[in-house]
Amino acid sequence: MPLIFPTDDASAATGFGVNPLDRRSEARGNEATVAAALADPAARHHLFAGPLALLAETDGGVAADCDARTAARLGAGEPATTVLLGWDDDGLPHVATELAPLGEAAPPAGFAALDLRTLVVDGLLPPPQLGIRAQAASLLAWHRSHRFCAACGTASAMRIGGYRRDCPACGTQHFPRTDPVVIMLAIDGDRCLLGRQARFAPGMYSCLAGFLEPGETMEDAVRRELFEEAGIRTGAVLYRATQPWPFPMSLMIGCYAEALTTELTVDFGELEACRWFERDEVAAMVEDRHPDGLRMPPGPTIARHILGHWLAEG
Repeated sequence: MPLIFPTDDASAATGFGVNPLDRRSEARGNEATVAAALADPAARHHLFAGPLALLAETDGGVAADCDARTAARLGAGEPATTVLLGWDDDGLPHVATELAPLGEAAPPAGFAALDLRTLVVDGLLPPPQLGIRAQAASLLAWHRSHRFCAACGTASAMRIGGYRRDCPACGTQHFPRTDPVVIMLAIDGDRCLLGRQARFAPGMYSCLAGFLEPGETMEDAVRRELFEEAGIRTGAVLYRATQPWPFPMSLMIGCYAEALTTELTVDFGELEACRWFERDEVAAMVEDRHPDGLRMPPGPTIARHILGHWLAEG
């Protein structure tokens, strides 16, 4: 029987899930190509002040990027960290630069400093630009936390446009990391399992989630996390979509899981609350009409995508 492939790209429907840049990974090994791209006066610059996105204010909101002259005026270049992201459809290189953190200082005149959650939840940038910002933020966060060789402790140097750090002392090469996280909806007929952490906004419930561990399959991570946090056993696991999540450098792997048991033993060290929800109650939460004011995560999140898809398929 032939394979049946889905006709939609479910991941592209999530926040940060669209990135139009041609990364040209094969070109990064040529230092001349990288240097030319970083120095190109036509390059588009995505600026950060520490972990905050630095965006020029416009009459209608904020601009996605800025030109090389503006970037230089704000301090791009040494000693700032600058990485090559890729090239757009017009052949222009896109680079990301981390400037000094603002601390208590105000952003430069005409600029706003915003965290990426605000950008995606409030829809301040179009989806393709959100994806570029996620790529930039994750790479810059990795460089921020991996300045020294893990093998010998010597300060390492950036290479191939920011996609590797080399140790000049022992020769060890270090590559950017992505931390996989499973986020899953356990299903029991017309019910699904949702929980909330103490840090969530009041009344918000979401899918359960946890980091995938070394040597573990995606399916086993889903089953383990559901048992550890809620005490239920699950069987079949179905993949739905992924979402880049630059906090600081994760990839959310969205799944459904078939509940084999339903009695809950909640780990209250991880969760503030956890229970089964009927389909009609979930629909009321998605539509912000739940009688108790319960609600879902915001629309761009993969949790909201998973729940919306489950409701539509029911």
